Amino acid sequence: MRTRIYNARILTMADGMNMIEGEIQIEGNRICYVGPEKRQGDVDGAGDEFWDREINAEKNLVMPGFKNAHTHSAMTFLRSYADDLPLLDWLNQQVFPMEAKLNKEHIYELSKLAIMEYLTSGITANFDMYLTPETIARASVDCGFRTVMTGAVNDFSQSVEEVEEWYQTYNHYHELISFQLGFHAEYTTSRTLLEKMAELSHKYQAPVWTHNSESLSEVEQCTERTGMTPTEYLDRLGMFDYGGGGYHCVHMTDEDLQIFVNKGLSVITNPGSNTKLASGVAPIQKMLDLGINIGIGTDGPASNNCLDMFREMFLVTGLAKLREKDASAVDANRVLYMATIGGAKAMGLLDCDTLEEGKLADLIMIDLHQPNMQPLNNITKNIVYSGSKQNVIFTMVNGKILYEKGKFDIGVEPEEVYRKANEIIESFR
Repeated sequence: MRTRIYNARILTMADGMNMIEGEIQIEGNRICYVGPEKRQGDVDGAGDEFWDREINAEKNLVMPGFKNAHTHSAMTFLRSYADDLPLLDWLNQQVFPMEAKLNKEHIYELSKLAIMEYLTSGITANFDMYLTPETIARASVDCGFRTVMTGAVNDFSQSVEEVEEWYQTYNHYHELISFQLGFHAEYTTSRTLLEKMAELSHKYQAPVWTHNSESLSEVEQCTERTGMTPTEYLDRLGMFDYGGGGYHCVHMTDEDLQIFVNKGLSVITNPGSNTKLASGVAPIQKMLDLGINIGIGTDGPASNNCLDMFREMFLVTGLAKLREKDASAVDANRVLYMATIGGAKAMGLLDCDTLEEGKLADLIMIDLHQPNMQPLNNITKNIVYSGSKQNVIFTMVNGKILYEKGKFDIGVEPEEVYRKANEIIESFR
């Protein structure tokens, strides 16, 4: 498949927030040209027949796709099911009992629903922590979507041995799939299992991911048990000697943050989920000042309900300004970086972080010809402060447009996905 997108504003993000006007050429799944618009005679090959598709961008914006760096995709079945509860009550009384009813095929079907929502929000890859990697991977490949998976080892499900097997399998499974080591959280995982996870990280010299310091009670309970915060405790076990990071990271001490600096760890912030569960506001400005890499995740559709990167971006900067009592805190352009390059770095997707020749063609087009994007005083800040899903014209993953102007090309009809999701939740009632 050869695709040419011309008459475009292009935000490559390879050179900050500078934009160019021109075109992008894609052959197969990779970008082969980004630059000023070429005359037809200058394009490699013959004439118009060289291209399978030419797209006139009409001066709209083409940019890298968003990376949703923390998800539990198949939790779509709990959207608006267990709301308005504190985090630990929500988990123990509602989520865990319902999840116990899921099987592999349920997760396959429910993951497709999440993928569809990701595409409508301009998300081209997700970092998924859930129960059955085999069916998560199959759903992503069947839809043509890029997914990085991570383990969720805890005292109730998944084992270190399983995670090692998945690590070996899914890093050689399909070009759209990769796998990183992970466990659910300190508070759900025994010291014996944590030590085994650290040993596994050392064996493969691989990063490790986990929920970290999401709620104040989580930190207090860990401190009471171990005399250390979750970050200090896990670091003492050697968990982060080869990198990785934490999801949420709301209640972090200065010492915790210094560990993240020293070990080169990434933070994945989840402001929508943290707001809904009243977990708190992460110290994003302090993290940025320390040079910590930050990505953005929606978390799962049970704790957030909405898998919308535009809403997350606004909340990252908006909540930071309230926390710091400073309207200049966490500049919108830094947030846009988090939603794209920051997430890609955390997820190990360094081949699809920017729009450059030779990179994978994971990109989106943003409609600038809508009221919420006008006037064009500052396009990148418009995206963060006033942008929404309605501005996503198309989402391309691996060189294929999977979503365009309200239509999906993922190998299944939307109504079939919706029907199966509703059948699953009805069967649990």
